[in-house]
Amino acid sequence: MNLWIDPLYSLSGLVVGFVVGLTGVGGGSLMTPLLILAFGIHPATAVGTDLLYAAVTKSAGSLVNGFRKAIDWAIVGRLALGSVPASALTLWFLSVAGPQSAATAHLLGTALGVMLLITALSLVFRGRLSRFAGRHRELPPLPQAILTTLCGAILGALVSLSSVGAGAIGVTVLILLYPRLTIQRIVASDIAHAVPLTLIAGLGHWAIGDVDWRMLISLLVGSIPGILIATHIAPRLDERLIRYLLAAVLAIVGMKLFLG
Repeated sequence: MNLWIDPLYSLSGLVVGFVVGLTGVGGGSLMTPLLILAFGIHPATAVGTDLLYAAVTKSAGSLVNGFRKAIDWAIVGRLALGSVPASALTLWFLSVAGPQSAATAHLLGTALGVMLLITALSLVFRGRLSRFAGRHRELPPLPQAILTTLCGAILGALVSLSSVGAGAIGVTVLILLYPRLTIQRIVASDIAHAVPLTLIAGLGHWAIGDVDWRMLISLLVGSIPGILIATHIAPRLDERLIRYLLAAVLAIVGMKLFLG
């Protein structure tokens, strides 16, 4: 078993899990750029491995939220109606383009950089967006459902390219579309939608040869304790300060990846 566990990857998982436990920001925003910039992993392998990593970690959260009846399954279904086909089409495009080619690496690196910048902005302005949405009436059911599915399709393509967006950006979109829902219900629904999306996208990357199973297991070994430790420490820390610092880090990393 020791042959399958890489201590450096486990340490990285511990750090990322700790930050996720403090802020609630999805691991993809941190894990994928860390694997690319610190370990020199090809972007396609980093994205594919991180997607399955996210599917495992978010499944636990969805199970808890499901027992608490905190998930709005209608919203999850609308998002998945758009995200699953979009993810499949994106993966088909990557398989045709050649997942380990230099052109694909550039495309994935650029997409990841853009998504990190958007994630950073969503972290900084989420409170203002929430207040803005609360001052306006909710859309009628049909346009609301159509826009939710459309946003799901966009998320499906972007998450399949970068492994980023299912968390922070998904929550921001749902806040704007469903201002009457509590933030707890929005987060729970977003996590539930992320499970099938990241699982399908991750399995698709595996099918085209973009998953490192040893790295995946090593990351999970570290991240689970990290999340548990952060859960006990989080109430004593200023979450808003941590969120702003994280947004600054994501913006810097995003610019580095975007500019190459």
